[in-house]
Amino acid sequence: MNYIVLDLEWNQGSKNEEPNEELHFEIIEIGAVCLNESGVIVSEFSRLIKPQIYHEMHKITSRLIHLQMQELEHGEPFPVVMKDFMEWCGEERMFCTWGPLDLGELQENMRYYGMEPLAAGPIPFLDVQKLFSLAYEDGRSRRTLEYAVDFLKLEKDIPFHRAFSDAYYAGKVLAAIPGRVRGNISYDVFNPPRSREEEVKIVFDTYAKYISRVFPNKTAALSDKEVISSKCYICNKNLKKKIRWFTPNGRHYYCVAQCDVHGLMKGKIRIRRAAEEEVYVVKTTRFISEEEFEKIRERREHAREQRKKRRKR
Repeated sequence: MNYIVLDLEWNQGSKNEEPNEELHFEIIEIGAVCLNESGVIVSEFSRLIKPQIYHEMHKITSRLIHLQMQELEHGEPFPVVMKDFMEWCGEERMFCTWGPLDLGELQENMRYYGMEPLAAGPIPFLDVQKLFSLAYEDGRSRRTLEYAVDFLKLEKDIPFHRAFSDAYYAGKVLAAIPGRVRGNISYDVFNPPRSREEEVKIVFDTYAKYISRVFPNKTAALSDKEVISSKCYICNKNLKKKIRWFTPNGRHYYCVAQCDVHGLMKGKIRIRRAAEEEVYVVKTTRFISEEEFEKIRERREHAREQRKKRRKR
């Protein structure tokens, strides 16, 4: 298994160019390094892409990456670079990125040019930014790449803020992360599951995640037994709810269930938009303390009070 650590730079509409409704962010550079299982960089990829949509560099993009539009004229069209990139990646690979955005933007550009998607469903990948937090901080904070490099006292031998250099440094950070932490896989859901068989169910050290298939609307999703079930991810027993599903904001839903062996378990549902009106669900479950249980109970009561006030208006 090779680890493909990639980074993208992209441009967008400026004050003199209207945004393209089909592609808001046009990729202008792909950089990547390939790490073997020992964390050693064994090959590199770096290519500029000749713009087809935006022909003026957005001022923020220019300031961040120090790249001029004239330089991009020496690049090649996105489909050509992407084909070469995929051949360079090979078959036995795990994509890795700093943060969760790059794979989605890559596939958005691929779709714009009518290319085959990277996968028919969710893509497992390593979010190195998240792994750094899990390994060295609280698991929730999200640091800059340069902060991680400085924290780990890695040598800074090339400038930051270009696709290849950021991929290079992210690869060095990944190599420094303990192997046990790398098991915390993320999923890019540019193409969500379309059948029950494609749904994602995965258990980590401290929580479980479920990514549902696509439903025609939110009502259908929240009527599905698998979506609203509470099951202990340690002993696999169906649990009785102490707090039924409720929403404080219409976007996130919470519940608490009780396992007689393993204790109180919180469920959280996030509704995500797929194509058109379709939605899918990301559900996480984790065990919580009595104090956390009480906070959720208070949050439910507050949500009930807010609904009552709205009905009286």
